[in-house]
Amino acid sequence: MAMTEKRKEYLYQYAKEKLKRIPLNVTLSEYDDLKTAAAEAGLSVNGYIKLAIKEKISRESEQ
Repeated sequence: MAMTEKRKEYLYQYAKEKLKRIPLNVTLSEYDDLKTAAAEAGLSVNGYIKLAIKEKISRESEQ
């Protein structure tokens, strides 16, 4: 089912106001390792990266 123009505009506005894109360049071999680790964890690559960031921030805030 096609997305309505109203829905597209809502999603665009939401992203513009609430999200920040972070470009990330990795080598192809690093990406393959990342994709494999994410799949083994049952996560998307995006979800895996977000979880790793949250865990690192949590560890560093405990120090």
